[in-house]
Amino acid sequence: MKLQLKGVTKRFGTFTANDQIDLTVQPGEIHALLGENGAGKSTLMNTIYGLYSPDEGEILLDDEPVRFSGPGDAVAAGIGMVHQHFMLIPVFSVTESVMLGYEPTKGPGLIDFTEARRRVKEISARFGFEVDPEAMIEDLPVGAQQRVEIIKALSRDAKVLILDEPTAVLTPQETDELISIMRQLKASGTSILFITHKLREVRAIADKITVIRRGKVVGEATPESTETELASLMVGREVSLTTQKEPAQPGETALSISGLSVVSAQGKTLLDDVSLEIARGEILCIAGVDGNGQTELTEAILGIREAAAGTITLDGTDLGPKSVKQRLNSGIGFVPEDRSTDGVIAGFSITENFVLDQYDQPPYSNGVAMKHEVMRAAAAEQTSRFDVRLGTVDDPISTLSGGNQQKVVLARELSRDNRLLVASQPTRGVDVGSIEFIHRTLIEERAKGTPCLIVSTELDEVLNLADRIAVMYRGRIIGTVPGDTDRDVLGLMMAGVPAEEAKAQAATHHTVLGEADAEAEEQA
Repeated sequence: MKLQLKGVTKRFGTFTANDQIDLTVQPGEIHALLGENGAGKSTLMNTIYGLYSPDEGEILLDDEPVRFSGPGDAVAAGIGMVHQHFMLIPVFSVTESVMLGYEPTKGPGLIDFTEARRRVKEISARFGFEVDPEAMIEDLPVGAQQRVEIIKALSRDAKVLILDEPTAVLTPQETDELISIMRQLKASGTSILFITHKLREVRAIADKITVIRRGKVVGEATPESTETELASLMVGREVSLTTQKEPAQPGETALSISGLSVVSAQGKTLLDDVSLEIARGEILCIAGVDGNGQTELTEAILGIREAAAGTITLDGTDLGPKSVKQRLNSGIGFVPEDRSTDGVIAGFSITENFVLDQYDQPPYSNGVAMKHEVMRAAAAEQTSRFDVRLGTVDDPISTLSGGNQQKVVLARELSRDNRLLVASQPTRGVDVGSIEFIHRTLIEERAKGTPCLIVSTELDEVLNLADRIAVMYRGRIIGTVPGDTDRDVLGLMMAGVPAEEAKAQAATHHTVLGEADAEAEEQA
């Protein structure tokens, strides 16, 4: 089926999320839509899928205009979508999840579970998905859950399949499996619209690439385009995708974590006997698929979560008895993974957010009163340094884009003398050009002698920054390896394979993305 967009525009109040988008996906084509977070990709996909109605322009299927009043209309027309955050119910079986809302029936109002299971098995066998129809969603790994989402779309006879950031929570090996599935779907005649911001994946799988920036189509490219060329299209200027850094010269151990365990209120073990050390002047990156204990680790270091067992010491001082405020005041800089919940207060000004946990400390306070002009001057200086796009520092931080809010958080945490920096997803939601700057700034922080703990689900970021890499899997550190470890080895470790076994397996098998890296190095 051919999908075509002509002049599609979508506005939210005075903000134009999509501006006169033209796009054509041919039958049996894998068409990548490439753009940074906030470029308008997901808005466009939700418009195609009927979640939004376009304010201008039209959508055509096989050259016939269509208009959807909801996702049901889009599904009926042959469009399926796998959302970035899976739409699955944990306590349902695979069969129940696939047929939800489209239940086959027999007789008066009776659900035909036999037919539903047969359909799941048939699609699973056709594409080699190896999904058990009786398995519970909550028991499946993330890669298998994604296959369930694809089965769900195909069971409704999708001729056009939209994949929205489908690799965001996958290991490299699971990404490899997804690429194989996409190629099978293409061979069967399915048209695929693949939305991503990951350059390596685009070059590995796409037949055609459309790049959007700030809601507009800014160019088209082919898989032969280099990553640098694609990044320049995304950002609008030349950028460097690698961070140059001198070898680390680690000093004495600063942060020491021993036997740390964290248990939820329901009694579930979230961190299990975690031990690690970070020296002054080094960056330790925590790699792993999201949800394997990284969040709980950073929160335990800050005191947001109480440890059930184990110790955390900084420069020889036990942090256990200290409150969150005391830990921050002792020199811990903290960049939380969710800036909107834990990093900023939307109704406060940019200046107020800049001094959010330092307003009562020198130089912003004399112990009795806050020094507002000093605060404003410091906020103005640092937001300029971090290229925060703003009106004035007196504006509410809610007037900034998500990426600019993230830069305010980073400016706040990196403007102080840190004894330890804990940064979780430090570049989430910022453009490629800003990532380049943030990475340089983190390297500068390391050069000052600050021990840095960086948590990231982006392997490119981990490999760019890390002196050492600790991989987390199901609440445990499965291994710690050098910063230049092969990405295939890291991918296997992220799936729970111990380091030595992962090295042996990776020596005999390379992912599609690993092979693409080798080819790019050869061309360079």
